Amino acid sequence: MFSKVLIANRGEIAVRVIRACRELGIRVLVVYSDADRDSLAVRMADEAICIGSGPAAASYLRVDRIISAAEIGDVDAIHPGYGFLAENANFAEICASCNIKFIGPSASAIAKVGDKVQARFHARKIGVPVPAGSEGIVESEQEALKAARRIGFPVVLKAVAGGGGKGMRVAHNDVSLVQGFHAARVEAEKAFGDGSLYVEKLIEDPHHVEIQVVGDQRGRVIHLGERDCSIQRKNQKLLEESPSPILDASLRKKMGRAAVRLAESIHYENVGTVEFLVDGSGNFYFIEMNARIQVEHPVTEQAYGVDLVKEQIKIAAGYPVDKSWEGREVVQHAVEMRINAEDVWQDFRPSPGRVEALQFPGGPGVRVDSHLVLGATIPPYYDSLLAKIIASGQTREDALARMGRALDELVLEGIKTTVPLGKAILQDPDFRRGHYSTTFLPRLLASKGAQKA
Repeated sequence: MFSKVLIANRGEIAVRVIRACRELGIRVLVVYSDADRDSLAVRMADEAICIGSGPAAASYLRVDRIISAAEIGDVDAIHPGYGFLAENANFAEICASCNIKFIGPSASAIAKVGDKVQARFHARKIGVPVPAGSEGIVESEQEALKAARRIGFPVVLKAVAGGGGKGMRVAHNDVSLVQGFHAARVEAEKAFGDGSLYVEKLIEDPHHVEIQVVGDQRGRVIHLGERDCSIQRKNQKLLEESPSPILDASLRKKMGRAAVRLAESIHYENVGTVEFLVDGSGNFYFIEMNARIQVEHPVTEQAYGVDLVKEQIKIAAGYPVDKSWEGREVVQHAVEMRINAEDVWQDFRPSPGRVEALQFPGGPGVRVDSHLVLGATIPPYYDSLLAKIIASGQTREDALARMGRALDELVLEGIKTTVPLGKAILQDPDFRRGHYSTTFLPRLLASKGAQKA
């Protein structure tokens, strides 16, 4: 096992990894920006090194400074969390060249699934269904139009290096495609440093369902069921649950096998997620693989009674996948609500500021993952995630009731948050029945906006 791990991240995921390391008896070195000098992760760490100013480009994305901190701190491994450098194949390769274990998949595996076009080709080659799409990158709006007309509208433009809903635009006709092409390319270039796009057939009104896979260095890959991530705003997830209300045992088995087949085919090591869209007829289509721990990993942890972050560290240290996880059945229903510093009624505009009052919920079946402390300042440079509330119970109804109670108990003042929207989702009759898709939240927001007006 490792003796010291560097955490190349911030916020709640940094705190989550620190806790996993503590339970494994591993010392922790945290790197941080000036903006996070007083953060909970820095307070909890055994050691901490400042690597730059607030903006991520001057700190958390500086590979040279992170590696320097790792060498100064004499660490065995680096945990990248999610976001920032977590899916950067070059960073993983540099870690290996410096004899520092990257807690995640190999650089080659990251590269294979990091390029969304190549990942689509590979999935199709091994028999995993994919939506119809362009044959590769579309270099111009003319190429995009040609592909869209061949596929048939509606289509979606996607960034090749994309993730988190960035660099995506839906088009229903030629005009909206041309407009979307330029907007998506600019956004992708800004977010990923790569404006390359491809075109994909839009699967209308689908569920977004992802399969959790875990692979070890011996080539063994298993899956731990699914998470339904269909409640999204701007293609970014807000609520996730497991099991999905639309999957039966047969479809779950088929999707699990497809996810494992894909992971095995690229010799995937560590924790990862294979994402699918599921249409109203029960057909599923691969859209991408995330080669990292997901924000929503606690849903699977609570539903299956596992610790994915500890397993990440153990696998990176050479341990095999826990044998008891093979064929593991769900033990309870779990739901996660993300609490973001955003103004719901101002198009989810970020709401940085100071936390003036704070009280997290508790009690049976309620877990809170957060980096917040009273008086903390939410900087404007990073993702707006403040906390994740995970509620679980023997049934979906039990889990939802506990989530409702938890949101009522939560006190978080000084900044605007998505809590009111979370309460509205829980009160919606269609959601309570499990009748929702990726178009649910836009419709709910439209109806609430009309009521508010």
